[in-house]
Amino acid sequence: MDYKKTNAPTNTITRNMMELCEDTGNVYETVAILGKRANQIGQEMKNDLSKKLQEFASYTDNLEEVFENREQIEISRYYEKLPKPTLIATQEYMEGKVYYRNPAKEKEKLQ
Repeated sequence: MDYKKTNAPTNTITRNMMELCEDTGNVYETVAILGKRANQIGQEMKNDLSKKLQEFASYTDNLEEVFENREQIEISRYYEKLPKPTLIATQEYMEGKVYYRNPAKEKEKLQ
């Protein structure tokens, strides 16, 4: 996923929770959905960053060989400027891009 292409804000925005929970009808269920999606996005971002920084890993044990790598700093700054996973998850949810299901409700419908 390309996080730069998301139109999620980079800072916190006050949201109307009643508008967010229109699909589920339950504020807590909506927050749980957003939390799980934010965790998925956070893990994906962490894995991407780890893969990119792995190229710069030094396998020597010499503490005197600490140096700054310009590319590594730029990659770190890029990830710091990205919107937080919770903001990306909220934006995806509002745009209808998040798939979720509640097995308990599906079971009730079958009975």
